[in-house]
Amino acid sequence: MTSTIREKPSPNHDERPPGGLVDILILHYTGMRTAREAIDRLRDPEAQVSSHYVVDEDGAILRLVPEDRRAWHAGVSYWRGHTALNGRSIGIEIVNPGHEWGYRDFPALQMAAVCDLCLSILSRHPIPARNVVAHSDVAPDRKEDPGEKFGWEDLARNGVGLWPTRVPGTGTTGAIRDATGLRPVRAALGGIGYRVEPEGPFDPALAIVLRAFQRHWRPEAVTGLADRGTVARLEGVAALAKGGQ
Repeated sequence: MTSTIREKPSPNHDERPPGGLVDILILHYTGMRTAREAIDRLRDPEAQVSSHYVVDEDGAILRLVPEDRRAWHAGVSYWRGHTALNGRSIGIEIVNPGHEWGYRDFPALQMAAVCDLCLSILSRHPIPARNVVAHSDVAPDRKEDPGEKFGWEDLARNGVGLWPTRVPGTGTTGAIRDATGLRPVRAALGGIGYRVEPEGPFDPALAIVLRAFQRHWRPEAVTGLADRGTVARLEGVAALAKGGQ
């Protein structure tokens, strides 16, 4: 059962595109020193940013924008062939100071509330598991949130998002750098949903996307390298995404 949701309206929203589906759920961290600062900014007309929900560290949930309206949370974004994702997504901001202000673990009460809220949203919208993503997934060149401390694996065990089971997570050796060897790596990233060139050697652009993948699915080794363990996880997630989950 989702915790009681308190209304804290933000003026920063507009109409969704006509006839569009809500088929993506994007999770963020607030990335500000306090919850109050973050909430004030998300409700400031001059900031022109917002989210549908905010989940505080004690599990309290605020609704800033109704789900049938377009909140302004994703910015320049891409996932599975779609751009400008605000029009087709719901955004949840999760209170955490983030990498700039003292990134820390997400408390158990907060994660439980996030899980319940996500399940409630998924019950109302046709959002497949492969479209439950991080802000860093849809904007890897700009964003790191919610980051490598976020409990994606536990969420997936409870029906929110994807996590490959029985896939080895060890092995940081054997990083692939040549174009031929990276072709299946690039194909797997593209199949999951990232925007990545299908051909080419190891370069900074690929490293950025690999770090985004690792923050979500290989948090123990956020290196930006296509090492043995990362390739195994990539193959596992890509197989689940291809299956339509």
